[in-house]
Amino acid sequence: MSEKYRYIGIDLGGTNIKSALVNTNTGEISAVHSIPTNAREGHDSVIAQMAKLVDQIIGDSGFPKDEIGGVGVGLPGSLDMEKGTTVFLTNMPGHWRDVPVEALLSKWTNLPVALINDARAMTLGEWKFGAGRGVDIACYTLGTGIGGGLVINGQLHLGPTGSAGELGHVCVDFNGPECGCGSRGCIEAFASGPAIATMGMKAVVQGRGTRIAELCAGDLNRITPELVCEAAIEGDKVAKDIYEFAGMIIGVGVANVVTAVSPRRVVIGGGVAAAGEVILDPIRRSLRERAFMTDSVKVEVVPAQLGNTAGLIGAALWARNKVESRK
Repeated sequence: MSEKYRYIGIDLGGTNIKSALVNTNTGEISAVHSIPTNAREGHDSVIAQMAKLVDQIIGDSGFPKDEIGGVGVGLPGSLDMEKGTTVFLTNMPGHWRDVPVEALLSKWTNLPVALINDARAMTLGEWKFGAGRGVDIACYTLGTGIGGGLVINGQLHLGPTGSAGELGHVCVDFNGPECGCGSRGCIEAFASGPAIATMGMKAVVQGRGTRIAELCAGDLNRITPELVCEAAIEGDKVAKDIYEFAGMIIGVGVANVVTAVSPRRVVIGGGVAAAGEVILDPIRRSLRERAFMTDSVKVEVVPAQLGNTAGLIGAALWARNKVESRK
């Protein structure tokens, strides 16, 4: 009997829960659903919503349940992957400490369940079916935070606790600002979406002549990374300098990882990466200026290809991996 290859991928975010049926042989997705997370109702309620999504996806797919191999869940935070529990989830009320997500969701769906960090899920998806196909990669997802993952020797590298690949928490300035992780000078503290927006706000408050002030119509709350990017694309020097700085900082971190691990390709995804060459060009230049123990010219820095589906695909791939390894 052939192995099951249809798995459900779930991407739990602070705002929405995204889910889909994934053909793990081809990367094709179907029966896509997205619903509000409603995280303030508590983790049991959110997990129950995931279980309902699983039933909806199976119903929409037209496949019998016994052809579904299992469910993979990408979660935004630290996990105990052996126990199948959360340790600490960012942007979730109560931070989901020690919640047995795997056991509860498996019980309520009657399917095998496997958990993975959402950035590692994206990394796995991009490596298998996206911008990282066929080579070892370092993957960065630039958004509210900066997550990441590593594929080394053709394997997703997780380390003993599943936390390997937290590339946004590589320190680039030991006297730098405090980061949400508790350290100082992390890439995330300098170059995340909120950091870019804060630099835009500061420029407006300081009265610098910038298109950012016009685009936000004097309302600082309207300044987002996307708005700063829009100003940069229009040629605004202040906005371009902000992205230049963010790209330089990310490039320093990339250079550290390239020196230590020597991936063939660096994949950049997430909302901030939608800026395209505005952020990618300074990352590449910063890398070239700082990595000399390996041939950095041979390291490609490329945009992610799978968009919002990478995490769903990666979570499903991870579930298949875990289910087959248990046999």
